[in-house]
Amino acid sequence: MRLSATGRAAVLAAGLLLGLVGSPPPLPGSVQAAEPATTSKQPAKPPLFALRVVYLGKRYPEPPPLSLVEPILDDKGLQGARLAQQENQLTGRLMRQDYQLVEQILPEDGDVVAAARSLLAAGERYIVADLNAPDLLAIADLPEAQAALIMNVRANDDELRNEQCRVNVYHVAPSDAMRADGLAQYLAWKRWNSWFLVRGEQPEDLRYAAALRRAAGRFGGKIVEERAYQFEAGARRVESGHQQIQTQMPLLTQAAPDYDVLVVADAGERFGEYLMFRTEQPKLVVGTHGLVSAAWHRAYEQFGSMSLHSAFEKLADRQITEADYLAWLGVKIFAEAALRTSKADLDTIRKYLTSDAFVAPGFKGVGLTFRRWDHQLRQPMLIAWRGSLVSMSPQDAFLHEHFATDTLGHDQPESGCRFGG
Repeated sequence: MRLSATGRAAVLAAGLLLGLVGSPPPLPGSVQAAEPATTSKQPAKPPLFALRVVYLGKRYPEPPPLSLVEPILDDKGLQGARLAQQENQLTGRLMRQDYQLVEQILPEDGDVVAAARSLLAAGERYIVADLNAPDLLAIADLPEAQAALIMNVRANDDELRNEQCRVNVYHVAPSDAMRADGLAQYLAWKRWNSWFLVRGEQPEDLRYAAALRRAAGRFGGKIVEERAYQFEAGARRVESGHQQIQTQMPLLTQAAPDYDVLVVADAGERFGEYLMFRTEQPKLVVGTHGLVSAAWHRAYEQFGSMSLHSAFEKLADRQITEADYLAWLGVKIFAEAALRTSKADLDTIRKYLTSDAFVAPGFKGVGLTFRRWDHQLRQPMLIAWRGSLVSMSPQDAFLHEHFATDTLGHDQPESGCRFGG
């Protein structure tokens, strides 16, 4: 049937009106297409627990690097803690766990005790302490801190693992004895048993020199002579600076009895870097400079460690240092304990840290565990120089009935720690 022009206009007008007012109501008994359901976002489930870790540090005065090759860094340690927090957050999103990091870095004249009291009063119980020994002991001895756990990621002092040990302190940083024993084991393996010890006169130099003497006695080394560096450091970057150093180092090392290696204790960074290629006799340099014993090294690339190097460089835009690694490990240990126990309460984590079940991953080929008698973290030491990894200690020749890593540092029979455990 053909519509007239008037009819076509009427149909068009009706269609326009229908489009404006919507569809007509359905006829009785008809089926109408269902409206698409609006998807409402389900509220997120609350986390099973929350773990908050405090990174407490202080800007101690540090000597400038002896070489311009080494950059001056003002964020060592802190960037490692931040990387651990990133990784913890990723785990938390998958496991419905909430991990938080609180950063507090005090100036050189800052009051560590006051800061710790404030944090403890606010309910903080897990502290990663980037502090020297006096400040570490000061906060560990606070009455409020007896209900807290403190991870030491800086202080190497052997006293903190012996007579000055504290039950609420756990040591991620290796002790001076662990560093010296790791180096001495490698020297013994090489049969480089005659040592010429040159030390500085800063307190940290004297501590490490004492650890080296102990290590020599344990692993067959013989110190044929010991000397202290007593020259003025001088203005090494002036035009004649290299000449002054070139004169000092032969004078420092001349007329020594025959020796295999020169062992240097210069934790204060005053002269050790200048010993290489300048000694009177053409000898190897080991200790705090030359061939070193460290918890981490930029040349280390085994056991999946390149993933840590890469992640850190992406975050911090620089290479990872030993201080960064130790801070990373300290934050990760708290998270690992909470993850494995599915709890974040103090008693559970404290018991777990020294239990047989606890193992911390550290990219070193073995699980890292805490010694019950002094709360020192067992870990292999990297024997390395600037360009490459040379070895890892403990060396295979040195056996132990329980953990090979207990041949590094103070084993239980020789420990002076008496807090129990």
